[in-house]
Amino acid sequence: MLRWILALLFIPFLDALLLVVLVTQVEALGWAAMVLIVVLTGLVGMLLVRAEGRRTIRKMQRSLARGEPPTNELLDGGLLIASGAFLLTPGLVTDVIGFLLVIPLTRIPIRAALKRWVIVPKLDEKTGGFATGAVWTSGFPDDESSQGATWGGEDPGTYDLGADAYDVDTENSASYSIDLGDERTADRSSEDDPDDPRAR
Repeated sequence: MLRWILALLFIPFLDALLLVVLVTQVEALGWAAMVLIVVLTGLVGMLLVRAEGRRTIRKMQRSLARGEPPTNELLDGGLLIASGAFLLTPGLVTDVIGFLLVIPLTRIPIRAALKRWVIVPKLDEKTGGFATGAVWTSGFPDDESSQGATWGGEDPGTYDLGADAYDVDTENSASYSIDLGDERTADRSSEDDPDDPRAR
């Protein structure tokens, strides 16, 4: 947040510095001519913002009529508001930024970049991946919980967790049974176990 505030403070400073350089270095330009240029660019920019705003509203209405969310139109509206603020601020740098945001030829790439690298990652961060569908439905969501887990055997349906992932005495496990509660019992016995009390 602090860097954005510093960037906004840096723009007027850069504007004032550019105006001083142009007036002192270009003999044909005086202070009156420079002020006139700034006022004219601001007026032309505001006319463009007004025209693009009406066009964006019409596109938003058509999207809503089709039952589609007006995502791009809402982003265009936000960029046009920012463009109007830059164009109303006196200065050549702010006017250039305002024109970049208001002209569709440059606004559409800015909108796409803003959507890809700012809005979508922020939504994914807030929703846990539901914004783009990058959600874990099975398996291990992180690397720590999957340490030691490897696919093993020739059968792709088997999952070998490694020898340390479970505590089973493989030497004395020739026979065992699993009680499922309601008289269902899974038995496995290749030979009688003399240590099993059920065999006595």
